[in-house]
Amino acid sequence: MKIIGIIFSLIFSLIISLNGQSWTEAQIDSLIDQMTIEEKIGQLTLFTSDWATTGPTIRENYLEDIRSGKAGNIFNAHTAAYNERLQKVAVEESRLGIPLLFGYDVIHGYKTIFPIPLAEAASWDLALIEKSARIAAEEATAGGLHWTFAPMVDIARDPRWGRIAEGAGEDVYLGTLIAGARVRGFQGEDLAAPNTLLACAKHYAAYGAAQGGRDYNTVDISRHTLWETYLPPFKACVDADVATFMTSFNDLDGVPASANTYLLKDILKGKWNFQGFVVSDYTSINEMVAHGYAPDNKAAAMYAFNAGLDMDMQGAVYYNHLEELTAQGNVSEKAIDASVKRILKMKNALGLFDDPYRYSNAGREERIILSEENRAAAREIARHSLVLLENKNQTLPLSNSDKIALIGPLADSPIDMLGSWHGSGQADDAISLVKAFGALNKDFTYEKGCEIEGMDSSGFAAAIDAARSADKIVMVAGEHFNMSGEAASRASIRIPKIQEHLLRRLVDLDKPVILVLINGRPLCLGWESENVDALLEAWQPGTMAGYAVTDVLFGDHNPSGKLPVTFPVDEGQIPLYYNMKSTGRPMDPNQKYTSKYLDAPNAPLYPFGYGLSYTAFEYSNPTVDKSEMTTSDTLTFSVTVTNTGSSSGHEIVQLYMHDLFASVTRPVKELKGFSKIFLEPGASKNVQFTLALEDLKYYNSELEKIAEPGDFLFGIGRDSNTELNLKVTLK
Repeated sequence: MKIIGIIFSLIFSLIISLNGQSWTEAQIDSLIDQMTIEEKIGQLTLFTSDWATTGPTIRENYLEDIRSGKAGNIFNAHTAAYNERLQKVAVEESRLGIPLLFGYDVIHGYKTIFPIPLAEAASWDLALIEKSARIAAEEATAGGLHWTFAPMVDIARDPRWGRIAEGAGEDVYLGTLIAGARVRGFQGEDLAAPNTLLACAKHYAAYGAAQGGRDYNTVDISRHTLWETYLPPFKACVDADVATFMTSFNDLDGVPASANTYLLKDILKGKWNFQGFVVSDYTSINEMVAHGYAPDNKAAAMYAFNAGLDMDMQGAVYYNHLEELTAQGNVSEKAIDASVKRILKMKNALGLFDDPYRYSNAGREERIILSEENRAAAREIARHSLVLLENKNQTLPLSNSDKIALIGPLADSPIDMLGSWHGSGQADDAISLVKAFGALNKDFTYEKGCEIEGMDSSGFAAAIDAARSADKIVMVAGEHFNMSGEAASRASIRIPKIQEHLLRRLVDLDKPVILVLINGRPLCLGWESENVDALLEAWQPGTMAGYAVTDVLFGDHNPSGKLPVTFPVDEGQIPLYYNMKSTGRPMDPNQKYTSKYLDAPNAPLYPFGYGLSYTAFEYSNPTVDKSEMTTSDTLTFSVTVTNTGSSSGHEIVQLYMHDLFASVTRPVKELKGFSKIFLEPGASKNVQFTLALEDLKYYNSELEKIAEPGDFLFGIGRDSNTELNLKVTLK
């Protein structure tokens, strides 16, 4: 039998090597017919390399599982040479020679790290966002990878939730467009090209609605809210032909997402006809026991697989229990075959059956990763992601003649520029503000002043002395990179106290103070916004952070970013987002019994869509081409935007809508279009938007997408505070 197995393996390997092209469906079916139940389950199993903790190594038992066909996929293994060694074990030492699929968290870059996704969303620039994902894919595939666990497309309206950093913010329309752009960037035009990654839409679904903004927590929302707010970005990923989905940690309607038949079978594989495969998040199947949904891992494996979850990430519940469940008749082998086929089809689409080593090219790895071209792109994208929140008395831009006191623990902390989930990015490759100021020959003195957290104020005196001798003070403050992201929820979303105390001392010097924020989420900045002269939201800008921020501070780039998420005044307002619904008793400060706080405003500190520029833009003559429309009509909106300032710049023109009366109450405002334009001083541009009936539709109480006759209000402006003054009646 052993000789027969060796002969079969040699023949099979020869077929692979001679095939020279993508396999047909019949060939994949034939391969599945040759597989044992253990080998089939191996294709449904994803295990980790130990790279993150011990470098380029893998547990010996995992290597043996690869040889025996019991582990068909590996994550956290990267670099061309290391992955080629593992691939050889699968292809040359296993019975059937089926290539491994290598996955990794390429969230906002592989080695060249781009701004965190929330920051990229602030650019409102779909082309740049797609370019960022494309470069990340090119670098990651040069590092031997096939698959990224991105994009995260969760709508997030609670800034206490650390993973808000990984998504596009609070708005469904903007988030849906960004989801599609990132999928296209990762996957390119043809997965068979060796510089394309399988993308993964996550976390399916509604993870951004975790109660209390606490990671891994329960989600309890209506089906209507699910369909209207949380599912559209996932549908956009399906429409962009995303290869894979990842389930979320939360439960929904009392059922953990990893065993939620409604999500996986009824919607994803049913209504949406998704043809890729679904992977669990890390051990999320096992966690159904802690949820109180499954009595043990065996039951969890059964529930998850029968609900439509194809691949188990690291939990080993399929590995340990699926064969027994099949023998007992609790899981169908035919269903296993179907899941195996979904996975093999993706390996085939990548060309791995044609050439299992096509992603292991050390020459390409050396040439592409951290190239000057990629660094330049990272600098460009970071510059467009920065949002100017305050600029009193035109404090910014700085002049090269200004003597600057550069203060704060984040001014010279390269690792914190990279943000959470920074892939294989290294602090040594990141540019801090101190390094950029020095390289660009700015006149500055640097003092750290304090740590990011703690109570040690011993560095205050040196920082204050440096500030006294300066013309202007730039303090760089905010969060450590791991204060946002996964498992990094915060009940208080403010600048840590020690940094705030230093900032207050600097403000007391009565010199111009510019606050540069390094953070992965919205922060409560009430005191800061009132007391500093300029406030620049830099987020966590990536490898080229220092240069990008310096470009904006000194006016080499005019800031154009707009907030993709609301900044609250106080945590007590959360959740707070621009397109909330009205109530039966809308806020009236002069009436007691209306919807308001006694100790805080209803309004945010900075609204969705907000962002300043070094120049000024004037909006004039907003119009719509008709006041009445039929179901077959389109609406054309136009506005003239003029740069009335003295410098060139980008402006993001935004179109908002309100459906006045409907059978299901509607938000007070909804973003329906935007256009990023560039104007020289004195120049004007007529900006137009076209909407059709589909753009007026919403989900009714039966979850049917409809547009009802009635009145709609529209407005065009610079942010979500735009007045809605254009009325259209749908007949």
